[in-house]
Amino acid sequence: MKKRLFIVILCFLVIITIFFHMFNNTRIKKSKDTEKITLAEVAHTIFYAPMYVSLEKGYFKENGIDVELILTSGADKVSAALLSGDADIGLCGSEATIYVYNGGEKNYLKTFSQLTQKDGTFLVSRKPYKNFSLSDLKNKSVIGGRAGGMPEMTFEYALKQNNINPSDLEIDTSIAFAAMSGAFIGGQGDFVTLFEPTATMLEKQGYGYVVASIGELGGIVPYTSYSARKSFINKHKNLIKNFDKAIQMGLNYVHTHSDLEVAKTISSQFPDTSLDDIKSAILRYRKNDTWPKTTKFTEESFNHLQDIMIDYGELKEKVSYKKLFYTIK
Repeated sequence: MKKRLFIVILCFLVIITIFFHMFNNTRIKKSKDTEKITLAEVAHTIFYAPMYVSLEKGYFKENGIDVELILTSGADKVSAALLSGDADIGLCGSEATIYVYNGGEKNYLKTFSQLTQKDGTFLVSRKPYKNFSLSDLKNKSVIGGRAGGMPEMTFEYALKQNNINPSDLEIDTSIAFAAMSGAFIGGQGDFVTLFEPTATMLEKQGYGYVVASIGELGGIVPYTSYSARKSFINKHKNLIKNFDKAIQMGLNYVHTHSDLEVAKTISSQFPDTSLDDIKSAILRYRKNDTWPKTTKFTEESFNHLQDIMIDYGELKEKVSYKKLFYTIK
């Protein structure tokens, strides 16, 4: 009897051990199949809705990537995080790769996917206008953003395209990106350029009125894109390919679902913003044709971006598209 009991217990222990090893091997395999990366975003805005869709719908994990998202305000800060190794992939204006390359960095940054194809800022006025035009900005003060950053350069480009000299108004480029809305609320400037949901929040709180879309005025450019060091891309080509797939899935979702569906999907990314405000912001961006159908941007749009930089005085000559764009194979 004791012998039988011993055999039963022994068999039970063997079965438990087998199951333990099977579970442990599965866990280890899953860990090996999932690559963890740090992704630095230049701002946290509804402008980047397709990326948040990919995070919330599990598209990154579906493609074997575990993303740690960090906020690194300013394209220059994102570039610094990439070059130092504090971040693996960065989301910011494509102009950052040009600055780094022209700065002589050997292990420079290359862009491999775009997320937005137009400027995402809106011009907010301190007072209402029935029929606003850019000529109303003459002799007024505008909080424009960081000098050399895409929001500020696109804004000035839009002014010139409408026959307005930026010198005809006062553009303040001294205020940090994250402090722009606070400065405006505090009484600085007659106008400010802001991303969503901040523009809508200021409007609802009675601090200002959205009077124009800079994206509508600036044209098609690879406004916000993903980049990484050359060395990182060369060592992780499959990861880059899978990352691009996840972003494309997010873009596809945005283009095939309603504003409300997209808003509900990304609402946890904006806990302090109402669902209606998120929905309104998505509609505004959709009307502007903000999000491209594909992650690959054209040489034509990249050259248009450089035209804006040259017009602003930040660039003397264009850098080759093939030099700074990594083609995923």
